[in-house]
Amino acid sequence: MTLPFMSELEKGSKNALVKKAIIKYYINNVTSTIPELSKELNLSIPTVTRIVNEMCEEGFINYHGKIDSKGGRRPSVYGLAPASGYFLGVEIKRQHINIALANFIGEIVARELHIPYDSTREPHHMLDEICSLINDFVDGCEVSRQSVLNACVAISGRVNPSSGYSFSSFNFSETPVSEMMTERIGIPVNIDNDTRAMTYGELMRGCINGEKDILYINLSWGLGLGIVINGLVYGGKSGFAGELGHVNTFDNEEMCHCGKKGCLETEVSGMALHRDVLREIRAGKSSILSQRMTDNPDNVIVSEIVDAVNSDDSLCIELVESIGHKLGKQVAGLINIFNPELVVIGGIIAGAQEYLLQPVRQAVRKYSLSLVNRDSRIVCSKLGEKAGVIGTCLLARNKLLEQV
Repeated sequence: MTLPFMSELEKGSKNALVKKAIIKYYINNVTSTIPELSKELNLSIPTVTRIVNEMCEEGFINYHGKIDSKGGRRPSVYGLAPASGYFLGVEIKRQHINIALANFIGEIVARELHIPYDSTREPHHMLDEICSLINDFVDGCEVSRQSVLNACVAISGRVNPSSGYSFSSFNFSETPVSEMMTERIGIPVNIDNDTRAMTYGELMRGCINGEKDILYINLSWGLGLGIVINGLVYGGKSGFAGELGHVNTFDNEEMCHCGKKGCLETEVSGMALHRDVLREIRAGKSSILSQRMTDNPDNVIVSEIVDAVNSDDSLCIELVESIGHKLGKQVAGLINIFNPELVVIGGIIAGAQEYLLQPVRQAVRKYSLSLVNRDSRIVCSKLGEKAGVIGTCLLARNKLLEQV
């Protein structure tokens, strides 16, 4: 299934361009009357009425009835038909994937989180397993595969959404990973960076309320930055913008997974938190995780450390606060550069809430310009671990409309 006017757009049809504009308008405004649409599109009421009627017949617009007016005829209200198409969102994490399906108005109709896969296998085997898990999810949904119009897959590291290549993961073939996944699951696939997907999810459905200039910090196993400028997510020339974790910051001997030493990520990330908890326990510090960390540290995931923080574990609190202070110094610099309205901290470690936020805010006050930081509110993500799959579903819809 595809949007019925895609072929018309390829021929430069003005009618198809108007249909695309109407869909984008309803995505942002939910419902409207014909006169409101006419004013927005700068087209006559008869023209808009004709095109809306066509879209009703095609199944992409629903009639919602009439609304009261102060005088004259009561205007009719229209909006997107939720079941006219679906969008698949997939977030590939370090040891599991999250998947969701959204309808045409962006409502999540199916979701499954923390689906494990074997991350120790060769990349091509991992990709096969992930695609198999995606197929199982789609087959288990109550909608037909043909009604899924597009998919977006979020991958960590360097991702070029335009070319479909991931340079940090699944870079084992000359064929773009987006094409390989399209072939395996039978649904058109776009890819994007995981932090950018989380940023988009927060922008569209999270704690952002009218702000246009935003920084999103993804503090998970690694560290990423999402940038929103004038309401638009910024990707850079090749989609590589936001590699905050690989800014050279420390004079240490910790080797980053990028192959360099001194990266911010070596001391501000879930990877660093896990390493430091283990190191302190082995040095004799006490924690509610002591036994598990001693017996099998690889089985202790970062979310368990965050849970320990929220259970008042003094060691884990101390280490999270240390990460918060170091992160805050860098956020202070970002605030000086970008002067954002809002800084959102998301990712696994953001689950520590005030234990993380307080040292971040203190460091920002200390290291940024007072006149600048007073413009910036710093909060934790509203969507939490759901930000990625919500973002990928909505990106799948957005990318389809960009393509047509």
